[in-house]
Amino acid sequence: MSSSPFIPLGPAHNLALNLEMNAPSPPLKRVGVFFATREGHTQRIAERIGADLRKLGFDVDIVSVCRPIPFSLANYSAAVLAASVHQGNHEVEMVQFVKAHRPELERMTTAFLSVTLSEARAERKDATPEEHARFVKDVDKMLDNFFYETKWLPTIAKPIAGALLYTRYNFLVRFIMRCIAKKAGGELDTSRDYVYTDWVELDKFAEKLAGGIREAPVMEAILS
Repeated sequence: MSSSPFIPLGPAHNLALNLEMNAPSPPLKRVGVFFATREGHTQRIAERIGADLRKLGFDVDIVSVCRPIPFSLANYSAAVLAASVHQGNHEVEMVQFVKAHRPELERMTTAFLSVTLSEARAERKDATPEEHARFVKDVDKMLDNFFYETKWLPTIAKPIAGALLYTRYNFLVRFIMRCIAKKAGGELDTSRDYVYTDWVELDKFAEKLAGGIREAPVMEAILS
């Protein structure tokens, strides 16, 4: 079984959404949006892209992978996977989900959204070229580690700037995150939260993804 088309053009920041395929028959229009989150921000991202895809004419299910999925992924023509990063690693539930469902994912158009503060730092306007290069390298390394561990490559991978949610952390996590933020030149006021996600850019990504899903050929579903 072949993997979904994956066009490696260098680091993750340079991956192009190259989903154009010649197909005489229209694709199915059901999309699964699967997410793994800890403080809840990645769920907000999943819900936003799910809402965008619904507006664009797709039937969308938004599902947490923190519980077993009670149905076959073969019912979908495409899937969006979103996972947050903590201490350099994506959520273990998403790793397990991909390992368990890799054959199904390889039969459809897929997008992987990696939600991380390193991407937020890479997008900082005031970052020096050296800082930018370091943060981009961090993001690419985390993606490479995820793909190596799961033995899966999505059709498109996109890093998403996450959030610094001081008010939702316990005392220890808040202290650790403040130390990390201080070292990286980030915000230090622990009485408030900081959301770095570019929602407009996420909406544009959903539009491009929708075009790719429509143009992709329909794979014959194998229902379990």
